[in-house]
Amino acid sequence: MKFLLEVDMGDTAWDGDAARELGRILRYWGGNLQHYELKPGERAAVYDSDYREVGAWSITASA
Repeated sequence: MKFLLEVDMGDTAWDGDAARELGRILRYWGGNLQHYELKPGERAAVYDSDYREVGAWSITASA
């Protein structure tokens, strides 16, 4: 299986605050994974600190 995380930083990359925003996303979603059954096909949207959907994580079967 593969865990994939895709985050669109937009044209401005959060105006120079990318490290902080990505860190928050990783902490939040890393801690939240315990609520999901980690199997192929599982997927959830990822939101930034302004609650805008900026990507998703998913579990896929290995190639």
